[in-house]
Amino acid sequence: QVQLVESGGALVQAGGSLRLSCAASGRTFSTYAMGWFRQAPGKEREFVAAISRSGVSTLYADSVKGRFTISRDNAKNTVFLQINSLKPEDTAVYYCAATSRTYYPMTFYEYDYWGQGTQVTVSS
Repeated sequence: QVQLVESGGALVQAGGSLRLSCAASGRTFSTYAMGWFRQAPGKEREFVAAISRSGVSTLYADSVKGRFTISRDNAKNTVFLQINSLKPEDTAVYYCAATSRTYYPMTFYEYDYWGQGTQVTVSS
């Protein structure tokens, strides 16, 4: 079992940057592909980015390509989401998730473990 704890959310102005972190418990972090999702008020949970177990391969939603970067440090059991050029529409609770699947899916139901989320609010 994996426990995930996100951090790094904040209130920022449009155009700013944030780095979200997700710390995982356990010794098997490198056996999980990781993903970031977000959910804005009144909207469904939305895929943001995913990364393979090794960290070599990544996948992004079209809406964040070029602005978001997912990375991981398996030695520190942590996955990151660097967010640049923030827009008001990026306002949401951001969740990290882990999956034991050998690929890195875009659908939330393919992830096995979830963190509690961290709030990102972007003011215009």
